[in-house]
Amino acid sequence: MESWLKSCGAKGLDDLKLADFPGTGRGVKTLRSFKQGDTILTIPSDVLWTVDHAYADPVLGPVLRSVQPPLSTEDILALYLLFVRSREGDWMYDGLQSHIAALPTSYSSSVFFDEEELEVCAGSSLYTVTKQLQQLLVDDYRALVVRVLGPHPQLFPLDKFTLDDYIWALCTVWSRSMDFALPEGKSIRLVAPFADMLNHSSEVKQCHVYDPKSGNLSILAGKDYKAGDQAFINYGPIPNNRLLRLYGFVIPGNPHDSYDLVLATHSPAPRFEEKQKLWPKAGLESTSTIALTLTDPLPRSVLRYLRIQRLSEADLAAVKLQKANVADEQISKSNESEVLQFLVESLTGILDGFGIQLERLEEQLAKDFYPVGSNSWAAAHVSLGEQRILRLSRKRAQYLLTVVDSGKDGKAGAQSTASKACAYCGQESSQLMVCGRCKSVAYCGRQCQVAHYKNGHKAVCKAPASGKTEVE
Repeated sequence: MESWLKSCGAKGLDDLKLADFPGTGRGVKTLRSFKQGDTILTIPSDVLWTVDHAYADPVLGPVLRSVQPPLSTEDILALYLLFVRSREGDWMYDGLQSHIAALPTSYSSSVFFDEEELEVCAGSSLYTVTKQLQQLLVDDYRALVVRVLGPHPQLFPLDKFTLDDYIWALCTVWSRSMDFALPEGKSIRLVAPFADMLNHSSEVKQCHVYDPKSGNLSILAGKDYKAGDQAFINYGPIPNNRLLRLYGFVIPGNPHDSYDLVLATHSPAPRFEEKQKLWPKAGLESTSTIALTLTDPLPRSVLRYLRIQRLSEADLAAVKLQKANVADEQISKSNESEVLQFLVESLTGILDGFGIQLERLEEQLAKDFYPVGSNSWAAAHVSLGEQRILRLSRKRAQYLLTVVDSGKDGKAGAQSTASKACAYCGQESSQLMVCGRCKSVAYCGRQCQVAHYKNGHKAVCKAPASGKTEVE
């Protein structure tokens, strides 16, 4: 592959080498030192796997262009990979075939987990999405046979375009493609030979760059490297549930873990048409997916959505008179109490649905019950991260519920809770920092204090009559 890339104008290959590394497997090794920001590799446009190149192929292109409606970007790239792989002995594709020969023959994405491995994360969003995806892949392949493969058996012999081949090609696209925003709101997805061998590290800065003018892909040094180091790229702040589904690995203790909370309301619901007009004004839709994270376990958008969903006739009339952002603040005590009670109950139901509860998972991982690096081990870390976030979300909702039910701007409830747990994340501690203004709530750290102030406490935070007036 390297000799072909050099002949096509790739730069930097003399300073890099494919190698096997403990923990990450196949990766890219530096043969000399680099300073952060140095260009270490450039792959020319002509050898990139892109939709435009697939359409431009003299054999495959006419077939792809004839399919209406057009295939998805993922399907086009997957078919392109399989088509080139099937053209063994055709000199036109020798270079691209050398890249395919360097690709893994199998992947560790969650779609390949057996039932026992997947059951470790039962109840998680990954479990649900993976189950749906496994069926969707079968359905999509059948549709592809009808629309493309079947009508052109000479180009697509089914023994080389099986369901397993299709899933392999899609996993190649998922795990190795790069996406870039282009001018005028356009975008491009590409797979770059050799550059796709670089592994992910959150310790380096994002360092892959696409030049829209030349069409070339460049990799910069995301940090200083010495000769012999492994070079990395940064995929971005991706949670473990997505890392395992798309890339086939997890990061223990991933700070970017999240849980996608799906909020949906259907047309038979009371006053649905009126509420449907309010959600967009709050930046939401009747079905909204909102990410719960470690740093923001209960985003304001969740409360905005549910305040609208739970509007009574009287509340709805009051909202229509408001000039402020729709549902950005408490609408009424009864509405807020109903919303928070519903949240607590719903989050409890989600948590109860996990097959292996948090404490048991922590114990199993601590005792190496799952072999490190195995599919079950990876699934356990996904479940662990999601349950931690959901518990923080529930604690946050429970705290807010005590504030609402306490009355008097919630100060009594806040005082009784503050001495035991962080007012934002719910973390229990004997050493909490008290809000310097209202003295009514306390936090486990500055990060939670700032987040809480921005996400609701600002509206109720008032200095005592004889107290100071510092802002948080």
